[in-house]
Amino acid sequence: MTAIFVTATGTDIGKTYVTVGLIRTLRAQGNPPRALKPVISGFDMETAANSDSGLLLQAMGQEVTRQSIARISPWRFRAPLSPDMAAARENRTIDFSQLVAFCQDRINSAQGTLFIEGVGGVMVPLDPDHTVLDWLAALEIPAILVAGTYLGTISHTLTALDALASRRIAVRVLVVNESEVAPVPVNETIETISRFVPAIPVAGIPRTRNWSASQQAFGQLCEFIQ
Repeated sequence: MTAIFVTATGTDIGKTYVTVGLIRTLRAQGNPPRALKPVISGFDMETAANSDSGLLLQAMGQEVTRQSIARISPWRFRAPLSPDMAAARENRTIDFSQLVAFCQDRINSAQGTLFIEGVGGVMVPLDPDHTVLDWLAALEIPAILVAGTYLGTISHTLTALDALASRRIAVRVLVVNESEVAPVPVNETIETISRFVPAIPVAGIPRTRNWSASQQAFGQLCEFIQ
């Protein structure tokens, strides 16, 4: 069993896009993985099929229902805010120990590959005392870090990698997911970042709605996690 945490340098960078691509690729290879999105904000059951949780379920070949959503995303909040703020809007909190225990239970019972997709970026608060980084460190599993190619991404990426290193979290691969607005080609961003973190594999994902055009990139990405 391989458990991997998918995190990012910030929100709306492409964690779900990358996780869905990995799921689809591994399924096509005959190695169907499982995925969790334990915490999700900005969630509305009426549009659940288009939510991160819904997209993960569909990638796994599962129906999007209240039950299936609850199974992979127990902590759901309506406000599109950081989890601590979104929970506060509903007079709720995330019990960090329960969150860790939920994930650990799924890790222990999983067969094959299990992706645990985080929420927002590496340092997003979950409650008054814990961030996504604390969550990842408590699970003691490696990470995939997803970055973009927007202006400023190099600083954000190196900062996120430094935060992960400070907690001795292994980064299996850094995924540079092409942003909608990018000042330079993906390969230039990869070359620059790689100079500063030569020990971490860096893979690029082109921005395209054509699945066949990105299959090769996801196929190569899968090699880093198996």
